[in-house]
Amino acid sequence: MTYQAATISNHLNTLPQLPGWVTSGRAETLEDVAFLSGAALNHLHLVLGRVEVPQALLRDRLALRAAEACMAFSGRPERAGELRDAIHLLRPSDLPGPAGETYLAWRRAVERSVSVKALSRALPTFESCQIATWLDTGKGLPVARAAMVLEAVLTEVPRADVLALILADIALAQALGWGHLMPLLATGLKRADLRKQGDDLRFACHLALISSVVEVVRLSADLARRAAHLKAVAPKLRAKGAGEAVEMFLTRDAVAPSALPLPDRAARRLCDRLVELGAVRELTGRDTFRLYGV
Repeated sequence: MTYQAATISNHLNTLPQLPGWVTSGRAETLEDVAFLSGAALNHLHLVLGRVEVPQALLRDRLALRAAEACMAFSGRPERAGELRDAIHLLRPSDLPGPAGETYLAWRRAVERSVSVKALSRALPTFESCQIATWLDTGKGLPVARAAMVLEAVLTEVPRADVLALILADIALAQALGWGHLMPLLATGLKRADLRKQGDDLRFACHLALISSVVEVVRLSADLARRAAHLKAVAPKLRAKGAGEAVEMFLTRDAVAPSALPLPDRAARRLCDRLVELGAVRELTGRDTFRLYGV
């Protein structure tokens, strides 16, 4: 390991570790599981406050995972690879289809602030006043508020799983004082949980958050390491527009060479160089129509 790599690794080891008792604790009552999820969310709040964590990249990666979970809820087969293709290989005249629309909804939601005005742009098929009404349904502590919003939306629009989960995560983010939503509930809940109500739904949301936080903390540390390495090798890139390209990789789950601010051949060479330096990965395993990500 080089001195620079060792320095990065040691620095990132200072990210706070999730206490083992949070995940090993046996939660049998609503009070127990609420205590554990509160501890998990508090820990996540500390992790998200660290400058080493690439926030926009983390949210975009979680948007992909949330969209994948929503596809599973609806019984559709699309997984991460298909979802990426549905958006990043979309031509101007193409429609994204149901899977692409789901992924786009999550991506738009994580890009914008948690204000109602911003949400109305992320969810254009719903009026801002309706979004505000649903969010106002949530009362009490953060997880209770999120569960109440989830239940309210699904009661009024039973098939709107994506909308309900986005707004529930928005309610959670607002209650926690976060500026952007962090997709947590969709990746932790089970399909059957979406039909629960009252205390049963709150219990399921608490459990979902505990499992999701474990994964998000792990992902945060991984992306922080990868982002630090990309920043470290960036000075070696001589292509004009390389700096802007690096910024794109630091904020997006996946990038097509054609989206980079370079001529086509130069963009492909830059991606190959970054792969060679271990700074990004090729995500598709294909020889053509490739996508790259940190």
